[in-house]
Amino acid sequence: MSQRQDYIARIRYSNALPPPPNPPKLLDIPGTGLAGGQYTSAGYASRLAREQPLNIEADAELGMPIDLVGIPGIFDGDERAISARPGPQTIHPTDKQLLKPLSALGKANATGGAVSFLRRTEYTASQTPQHFANSTSKDLNRLRNDPKRRKTTNLSKDDPLNIIRNIAKGFDIAYPGDAYKGADSTENIKGAAITDAEATAWAKPRHPTKPDLQLLDSYPVLPDLDALPTNGSYMVTKFITNPFGASDIYDQRLDTAIFRPIDDPQMQTDFQRKLAEWDPNSAKPQPLPEFDYDYYVVADQSAVRGIKRKFDVSDPENDDPDLYTDDLGEGQRGFKYERVRTYETYTQHGNPNNYYNDSVALALHDPESDVGVVPGVKQRLSKAAYYYPIIQRTALRPKRKVGRMAVSQADDDRIDELNLTVGDLAEDDRARLLERITDLDPSMRQDTAPAVEAAEG
Repeated sequence: MSQRQDYIARIRYSNALPPPPNPPKLLDIPGTGLAGGQYTSAGYASRLAREQPLNIEADAELGMPIDLVGIPGIFDGDERAISARPGPQTIHPTDKQLLKPLSALGKANATGGAVSFLRRTEYTASQTPQHFANSTSKDLNRLRNDPKRRKTTNLSKDDPLNIIRNIAKGFDIAYPGDAYKGADSTENIKGAAITDAEATAWAKPRHPTKPDLQLLDSYPVLPDLDALPTNGSYMVTKFITNPFGASDIYDQRLDTAIFRPIDDPQMQTDFQRKLAEWDPNSAKPQPLPEFDYDYYVVADQSAVRGIKRKFDVSDPENDDPDLYTDDLGEGQRGFKYERVRTYETYTQHGNPNNYYNDSVALALHDPESDVGVVPGVKQRLSKAAYYYPIIQRTALRPKRKVGRMAVSQADDDRIDELNLTVGDLAEDDRARLLERITDLDPSMRQDTAPAVEAAEG
């Protein structure tokens, strides 16, 4: 019967270092006994090291004495003797051996010019061969004055006018019929010249890394101005958990839910303080206001279809009062919403001054190929890829109740039911929406100018 045995090898390593020249330092350690094993703990020696002050005396020269006696002119204000010498420096032959790269070690004919960690401060044009080193001055003048061989370089690529010309050139390539051909003015600027390669690349696009791919279709990128909300942009909201609990079936009530911001004076005060402390010149983004939200969904799940039809501008029967499912009293009908819970802001980011700094949503629409088209619904959009600005992305989580006073105050201000009716925008909301639309399409401002003048008169 075999039995396993472990082989233990004891190896002693010799220490050839001499003992320290200084005697050990004796410390006055208070004797507290051996109770608790404090002398054997790892933190005991660390505590002693922290309690002992460092006894290091640094002299005025920090251990590097500099003797200026004997340097000519140093006490008369002449520092040329200790300054760097002008012009190229001559390297000592002994130092040249130390400046050899690793690849040149052991090679007799290797040059020490390419040193990775040494860079000369003077210009190295004298060490590199010139392009016309063997040409005469007569040949150089002939090449410079030849208009066929002369290449004009744009020395002002960062000039604002040059940037505008190149931007206009991109639109001229896409829409050659709308290209401006006149002289530059305060309203119109002529685009830069279009090369044959740029025109060919637009007419016959080619994938930069996969030339075998073929273009099937293209869509112009346009804003959907009729779908903008009153604030001019959208918000993307993400739940930390499912509002209705874990389920394998998607609840259609999420599509028509309502977020109601809660006006909290303390949160507004904190936001104003952060906004006052924010530096516009810093790289830190501008702070965003944080809110708590009451989340509401329709009481009857069958009302989801009627709500969607009410907000569908392409539906010819969206004004039908029979789409409402609930009686609100006094002969008025609408949709009843029930409160689910209160949510608080977990994380959020975005730029309130730039609609396109964070992200945009893109939707393809093509009535001819039924892309993004609902069957049986009147089409209001032409073929294009429509983008929708997203100004902010927010993550929400259920708000926890902290303290009895906070709970009682929230219960007093809480609204448990909402009644919803769909109608046209108010005048102030319409004016605010039109202001956001003109930021995307300045041509809309021209249509409203006569009405503003008539109102002022």
